[in-house]
Amino acid sequence: MMKTTLQKIYIALIFVFLYAPIATLMVLSFNASKTRAKWGGFTLKWYSALFKNDAILQALYTTLLIAFLSAFIATIIGTVAAIAINSMKKKNRAFFMGVTNIPMVNAEIVTGISLMLLFISVGIRFGFLTVLLAHITFNIPYVILSVLPRLKQLNPSTYEAALDLGATHTTAFFKVVFPDILPGVLSGFLMAFTMSLDDFIITHFTKGPGLDTLSTKIYTEVKKGIKPEMYSLSTLIFVSVLILLVLVNRTPKGQKDVSSC
Repeated sequence: MMKTTLQKIYIALIFVFLYAPIATLMVLSFNASKTRAKWGGFTLKWYSALFKNDAILQALYTTLLIAFLSAFIATIIGTVAAIAINSMKKKNRAFFMGVTNIPMVNAEIVTGISLMLLFISVGIRFGFLTVLLAHITFNIPYVILSVLPRLKQLNPSTYEAALDLGATHTTAFFKVVFPDILPGVLSGFLMAFTMSLDDFIITHFTKGPGLDTLSTKIYTEVKKGIKPEMYSLSTLIFVSVLILLVLVNRTPKGQKDVSSC
């Protein structure tokens, strides 16, 4: 009994430390006072001011656009790479898996500076394109590692049977293989989208003047003091992600009944 109680207290403390800062941020987004040290009453003016702040909205648009494009392109490249790695011999597969893991265990600052030097050496002007290429680069390994487990679970006989029945290689892939690896592809896309949305260090080293994402915008404002509109934006993003997670993880009643049979 004592052990169970301690376990519950331990778990509760973990969640408190995880979500107390977010709860504080959400409360501050409704605080009429600009100072964080005093409660000035409930207000929604910061949410109204958020949608009138062109700089923040532009940073949000740029962030979402880069995150979506980089995740989409990285998902295509990573899926093709995962299929190629899965079809290799054991020795070659181990080598390429090691290469794939390097960007994930490497410090982001090393990746950011390396990409910056690469863009300088080839003469690419810093801006939207360099940030997009950088995000695609560090997103690819996440897609590969999400798709590979699904490929290993495939039965190669079904693909060969489709070919024997007259299907072309492309048709057999999209009709037989792709539906089975689709959960891994979607998982890789969401992982890449999240990593791109959250990135600061690599973006900081590869962006040009006049281009800001949310992370770099917040970093710039820290020196002058973060505007309360940022609290409102962060609250909206958190609530949107929370609703999305609830909808994704909510099993329809009909599906539960079928699975229970």
